[in-house]
Amino acid sequence: MERKKSEEQCFFDPCLFRNLKRISAVVCLLFILFIWCSSTIIISGSIFHVCVRSRKLNDPNCISFGGPGISTNSGFTLSLINESSESPVYQSNTQISPVFSSISPSTAAENNRSSAAEDEIKEVVNITQNSVVSSSVSPVTTPVSDFEDSPDIRLPVSSKSQSNDESAEEELIPSPVLGDSVFTKPVIRKGIDKAKAEETANSRLAVEGQLVILRSYTAKSKPSSCEGRGIYVYDLPPKFNTDLLAKCNEMMAWIDFCKYFTNEAMGEPIPALGNGWYNSHQFSLEPIFHNRILKHPCRVQEAEKAKVFYVPFYGAIDMIRCHFSKDGSGMNDSDALSKEIVEWLKQQKTWKRNSGLDHVFVLGKITWDFRRTENVSWGSPLLELEELQNPMKLLIERQPWNINEVGVPYPTYFHPRSDGEIIAWQEKTRKLKRKYLISFAGTPHKRWESIRSILIEQCTAAPKACNFLNCIGESCVESAPVEKLFMATEFCLQPPGDSPTRKSMFDSLIAGCIPVVFDPFTAHYQYPWHFPEDHRKYSVYIDQDEVKLSGGNVIEKLVKIPLKERQEMRKYIIDELMPRLVYAQADAKLEKFEDAFTLAVNNMLERAISKFP
Repeated sequence: MERKKSEEQCFFDPCLFRNLKRISAVVCLLFILFIWCSSTIIISGSIFHVCVRSRKLNDPNCISFGGPGISTNSGFTLSLINESSESPVYQSNTQISPVFSSISPSTAAENNRSSAAEDEIKEVVNITQNSVVSSSVSPVTTPVSDFEDSPDIRLPVSSKSQSNDESAEEELIPSPVLGDSVFTKPVIRKGIDKAKAEETANSRLAVEGQLVILRSYTAKSKPSSCEGRGIYVYDLPPKFNTDLLAKCNEMMAWIDFCKYFTNEAMGEPIPALGNGWYNSHQFSLEPIFHNRILKHPCRVQEAEKAKVFYVPFYGAIDMIRCHFSKDGSGMNDSDALSKEIVEWLKQQKTWKRNSGLDHVFVLGKITWDFRRTENVSWGSPLLELEELQNPMKLLIERQPWNINEVGVPYPTYFHPRSDGEIIAWQEKTRKLKRKYLISFAGTPHKRWESIRSILIEQCTAAPKACNFLNCIGESCVESAPVEKLFMATEFCLQPPGDSPTRKSMFDSLIAGCIPVVFDPFTAHYQYPWHFPEDHRKYSVYIDQDEVKLSGGNVIEKLVKIPLKERQEMRKYIIDELMPRLVYAQADAKLEKFEDAFTLAVNNMLERAISKFP
């Protein structure tokens, strides 16, 4: 009896726990040894990084603990991946195909392996942040609006959102890489498995890593002089630029382009909108930029004094001429000028000096229009040419995985001549009465992945909240009606079209209308020199997959955004962002503001100075 009692006491006393403790200690020790053998632990400053390799992933899974360490401007923390227990290196998946296009960037990714690009990628880990972007917003002046915090709007419940059983439950899975950007957190939805979600997240993280580098060239202040900042503008044979403009009436079979090249390529005036407004074509960036830089105060006549060499080749206008000319003869020589400009540059001593690294091209079409390969009949081969990999390219839409391309704003309709005209427009925009909560100006799209048809359906189903301007036919050819619609609207829907970017994005911002974006490649990944890192300051982001695959109702989401939040975004757009997105006239005198052209030029000079001090 005593022995049995003793055994019972041992069971309830610490005997069992002592035995379990020994077993647990052994298991714990074995687990620690396993982690140590299959991981890399890095201690840098106040950050403690643990990266564990998985059988299913080529890249390690990393966890960080500690202080800010190497937090970057872009809003994510760079992972330190130590493959050989030596110095940490930033890992970038530059060969992952874009999720928004059927065009594979593999060729461009291979070009990115140049030593210059590799050096820039590795620079990411050396970037340290001494400043934090403040999210605070100064007090706002209440704008005139028909919509208060809780507008009395009755929205029909869509059939897709009525039943939770019909749409797959969204699952936010841990990111396979370090980062807290909303765009790099894989989300599993119906039609998107874990592997695809992680692939998309990794490809976006590579883009964010490059944006860190490009933003590092942002000029911290206005330059006080042109010392060491000379800009040399090549005097090219006229066949590369002015001769192309002279054939403006032959460029397209159904439109006379000449009207868009009047007034130094700003187009014809728009009296209905006031002073400084012109009917600018979305592809007129090249002559606009050329006219401005010819009058830049830092332009030099001697090549020896130059830090940057500007090549005024109108590649976009050449591409349009080749593909849309009235007689169709352009297709016979669609790559002729692209190859000829390269041969011309190779004969210049200034090109040979740095292999083109200090040269800049400005192109007025999207990057994909300059990436024709043997298997693709569309476009020009300009950006696929080996010699064009070193120069900096400024385009209205960049190749997101190419470190030598930077997106710059589409030309808008507003071209101020002075600070006073900008201030006057800001004052007018603040006072505009916005009678529409939401507007969408566009058409359905033939691309299967487009969400435009869904947005049109949701918009027309809620006429009290949303106004749809159908741009089929001639409805949106005239710029004034579209711009006036944006001026009367709180939120402007900006879904992708033929490509992720839209001129309408910039037209809406100039009108003080908050853009609603559905793809990070529409704006956030395109324009690091002109848009802030925090996209929430100026836009609303709704993942297009949430709308397309999960039945999300955009109108319902936008109606719920409080008035104060709308006011704060609009104040930032009008006061801070708007002046940075317009291209002032060639003879403009701006003292207070820096327009889109000035920002681009100052930052490309900073890049050149950092490379060739």
